[in-house]
Amino acid sequence: MFSRTRTTALKSNSFARNLLRLYSQAPLRVPITLPNGLTYEQPTGLFINGEFVASKQKKTFDVINPSTEEKITTVYKAMEDDVDTAVAAAKKAFETKWSIAEPEDRARALFNLADLVEKNQETLAAIESMDNGKSLFCSRGDVALVSKYLRSCGGWADKLNGNVIDTGKDHFTYSIKEPLGVCGQIIPWNFPLLMWSWKIGPALATGNTVVLKPAETTPLSALFASQLCQEAGIPAGVVNILPGSGRVVGERLSAHPDVKKIAFTGSTATGRHIMKVAADTVKKVTLELGGKSPNIVFADADLDKAVKNIAFGIFFNSGEVCCAGSRIYIQDTVYEEVLKKLKEYTETLKVGDPFNEKVFQGAQTSDKQLHKILDYVNVAKSEGARLVTGGERYGDKGYFVKPTIFADVKEDMRIVKEEVFGPIVTVSKFSTVDEVIAMANDSQYGLAAGIHTNDINKAINVSNRVKAGTVWVNTYNNFHQNVPFGGFGQSGIGREMGDAALSNYTQVKSVRIAIDKPIR
Repeated sequence: MFSRTRTTALKSNSFARNLLRLYSQAPLRVPITLPNGLTYEQPTGLFINGEFVASKQKKTFDVINPSTEEKITTVYKAMEDDVDTAVAAAKKAFETKWSIAEPEDRARALFNLADLVEKNQETLAAIESMDNGKSLFCSRGDVALVSKYLRSCGGWADKLNGNVIDTGKDHFTYSIKEPLGVCGQIIPWNFPLLMWSWKIGPALATGNTVVLKPAETTPLSALFASQLCQEAGIPAGVVNILPGSGRVVGERLSAHPDVKKIAFTGSTATGRHIMKVAADTVKKVTLELGGKSPNIVFADADLDKAVKNIAFGIFFNSGEVCCAGSRIYIQDTVYEEVLKKLKEYTETLKVGDPFNEKVFQGAQTSDKQLHKILDYVNVAKSEGARLVTGGERYGDKGYFVKPTIFADVKEDMRIVKEEVFGPIVTVSKFSTVDEVIAMANDSQYGLAAGIHTNDINKAINVSNRVKAGTVWVNTYNNFHQNVPFGGFGQSGIGREMGDAALSNYTQVKSVRIAIDKPIR
């Protein structure tokens, strides 16, 4: 047995250890001054059941500014036990609050959230540029679409109609759409806030609750926006945000028996893995995955306009776009002319500090992505592709890459087949419509495509024949909140935005009632 003195010492040491642990914890909010001079409070805790909390194991990770390579702040890192806590909170909120809320109440909350995003648009855009590295030009466009999409989702909340089905006079039959329950959502680092809205918008409109994992490299905008959910009137537990690794948080969400649906945006390889893990509990799964999208320029196009569109199609958002038009096909009679114009226009695009209002292309999101892109430059050179412009790092600080064009490529080159996810584009020539359709469709992916022509018949014909979930004609990367977006083939399953997104978060129940014939 311990002596009284020994027991007191142990209690004292235990108290000291707990006190030390308490005061050594990272704060749950930190003041941050953005590069544009705005100052705000950044949440750094996990967002569970309406509160910012430390992770149970007190693990943290640093968030790095990709433009300066400097630390922004430290954020708590969720583990499996945090996922379980968040899922339990979301399940309770689903059963007792959100699924039974009046549709107009869900609509009102989403309208309020859209208004709050607009109210905080400059702060949100600056957070995105600081955390992700993208230019303010890109970030502001993201935030604008976020508010529009959330408002669109609010408009759908009271329009989830079922059907009365005519099955004869002996039965009354109808169908209704019901929410699924707790939805696990995993978003990428290239459009952190936009993907946050594309996931929570339709889930909340249809009466579900969510546990969302932002990318480790870009958690800040999702955490900041989560507090706006509370202010908008969305009950505690309906939205939960868990920064952490995919191998831990993503894996647990995909396997958790109380999670009824997984929505994932990211790489095709990770999407395949999520499908396998989710299969054990037969979850509903939607995936928005990789792409290697063709962008076709016909000789009859407005060439100056086409050049601007194809440059925007690949260099927008530093090339970190799943649907980027990374394979350009130019009709042979205008090939050299368009290539010359593209080179000249590309070299006018300003690269650098994302907070410089004149900058179009900011930094890549991480050191890992920077070196992956530069490795592909070396691969392209070794395969014999002709470097037209770019192909090197920009500056010696920050993860910047010059917009890069490779011409005269062969269709079996890795630079043509594999998704680079950066500001690198390949250029090939073609002669006929049939030839370019075959080249465009020679890919495992099918996310998007671009067509540039002034012939409406050609535009419709090629649009119908190309294998892609979205086809842009005489434009590119032109999104609208009411237009469904998603891919064919290994570019994914399901659709984001528009009414198509709502089916990802509902299940159909049929009710068939036998009608007894009256005796008299």
